[in-house]
Amino acid sequence: MPKSRPSTTESVPDEPRPKSWEEATEALEALVKRMESGSLSLEESIKAYREGVALVQWSRETLASAQQQVRVLEENMLKPFSPEDDAS
Repeated sequence: MPKSRPSTTESVPDEPRPKSWEEATEALEALVKRMESGSLSLEESIKAYREGVALVQWSRETLASAQQQVRVLEENMLKPFSPEDDAS
């Protein structure tokens, strides 16, 4: 029976999750530079790729959460401005 391939969405257990969107972006940029340099071994490249996949997944989840928060604000809080509403 052939072995199943590991999912590309698995997070890297050794790597801590980023604390912010900016931290994740900086980490991804650093990974890309390292990988593009051509100085990594095959094993290091695979590890860097897995780290990148985990960062991208975290970033997508964070972005989806932010988009949902904006939708809630738009539905519940933002209304067309009416000067009559301000006069009390």
